[in-house]
Amino acid sequence: MKLLIVRHGDPDYTIDSLTEKGWREAEFLSERLTKLEIRDFYVSPLGRAKDTASPTLKKMNRTATECDWLQEFDVLIDRPDVTDKKIIPWDWLPQDWTRDERFYQYDHWFENERMLASDLKGHYDYVTGKLDELLAKHGYVRDGHCYKVVESNEDTLVFFCHFGLECVLLSHLLNISPMVLWHGVCAAPSSVTTLNTEERREGIAAFRMSAFGDISHLYVHDEAPAFAARFCETYGNTEERHD
Repeated sequence: MKLLIVRHGDPDYTIDSLTEKGWREAEFLSERLTKLEIRDFYVSPLGRAKDTASPTLKKMNRTATECDWLQEFDVLIDRPDVTDKKIIPWDWLPQDWTRDERFYQYDHWFENERMLASDLKGHYDYVTGKLDELLAKHGYVRDGHCYKVVESNEDTLVFFCHFGLECVLLSHLLNISPMVLWHGVCAAPSSVTTLNTEERREGIAAFRMSAFGDISHLYVHDEAPAFAARFCETYGNTEERHD
């Protein structure tokens, strides 16, 4: 089985859709996806994800199953240095979150007091539980940190969703703390992350990531990647996001 996790195109969050650049990205993405044999499409209920999927679905005369659990994982926490509002969990300053060694551990990241206060683990379990329900319908049943193969197949599933949510899915499939992924990787808008099952012993499969955040569909059109989700490369870059 192959999973393609697609982050939405360059977003216009004010209208929950795409910028002009984002629509171009979605079109270039469709040129790539329409060349593939895809079993099923799944999409977040949020507009920016559905708009990203729309050119592909239209060209292929297909529909996508809308899943509420694919919407952005925007559970809010109390960040140590911010007192007037709550913050999404992947915008902590590195000098703060890295002090807690539990954040690096797949089985303990959620024990941090700020995570407990917002029930991050409860939301995480809901999303990953829904993912496992879907994978079971396609023949792969979660068994510990691997998957029991009930119906071996080479189907391709495509998920149109969001960066924070993508990291939750990857955390579960690869058995990695989501905090490490939220803060250590960045998937550009319209990027494609690919995971394949590997069944090295009959009946036991694990997911392995063969590509993360691939934007080759942009480069073939000389389209530069959007900056969305990144922070300033140097502190002096005043035009780039600092916080």
